[in-house]
Amino acid sequence: MTTLNPADTSTWLPLEGLAPGFDANKAPHSTALSGTEVTVVDGRGTRIVHRFAESTVTWDYQPGAEDDTDAASDTDDYEAFEVDEQLYFVQFHHRYLPNEAVSLVLDLRQGRALAVLSEILPAPEQGRTRVQHHFAPGVIEGIEPRGAEAAPTTTLIGRRVEWVYSEEHAYEHVYLSSRWYSWQCLAGPERGLADTDENSVWQIRPGIYVFAWREKVIPCASVTIADHRDVNAIRSHGVLFGLDESGEVPTHFTFGAHGRLLSTTLHAPELEPASFGGV
Repeated sequence: MTTLNPADTSTWLPLEGLAPGFDANKAPHSTALSGTEVTVVDGRGTRIVHRFAESTVTWDYQPGAEDDTDAASDTDDYEAFEVDEQLYFVQFHHRYLPNEAVSLVLDLRQGRALAVLSEILPAPEQGRTRVQHHFAPGVIEGIEPRGAEAAPTTTLIGRRVEWVYSEEHAYEHVYLSSRWYSWQCLAGPERGLADTDENSVWQIRPGIYVFAWREKVIPCASVTIADHRDVNAIRSHGVLFGLDESGEVPTHFTFGAHGRLLSTTLHAPELEPASFGGV
């Protein structure tokens, strides 16, 4: 087994090396959407119909006038997690385009949705992480939209949170700015490793956020949704998606974590990182 050397990133674990046991705190798959049809329309006029069975989703993608994506339809396996009352995090990996995975937040109470497409780029590009995220807020047909549309937020900036994924896996996150966060492995096969990577944070409901990060060392990225309303009992659901050690095979797995707020840093107003801008 290769010994991890924090200073030599070539020794860091590939994405699949993290997977065994990492999903111990994952919530059970919810079948609440089974037998339903959910149609999401985003700001580009793109219309996506989702027909849910117990463990598969059949979808039909019809691009709007401002969307240059080709029309497509298929059936994929999915997992759904209940985040809050009538609020679901749905995750699936495209069979027809293995370099794409979809994270879909469905708020059936508010009539709103947020789709996050994770895309593995065909080849490394200077200045860009290998996995990119694309965010598309939308509304759900047949439900009168209420409340605020999902949108980027700076709320998490300054917080330091401990995350426990299993009895063996624990990390801490420090949310630095709209663009950056730092992580450190406290327990598990990556213990002692740390880095600062790109992130994006979107508010779904007050206290509930989508947190997505994109790693630069390992070709992978994650989309999570976390309920921070009780800072001593934070709950998250998420996915990791990227390339295996060969750099050719997509790797996709879901997980969950329990978290707690360790501290909050407050900056002088003129030094506030929220003013740096984001991505």
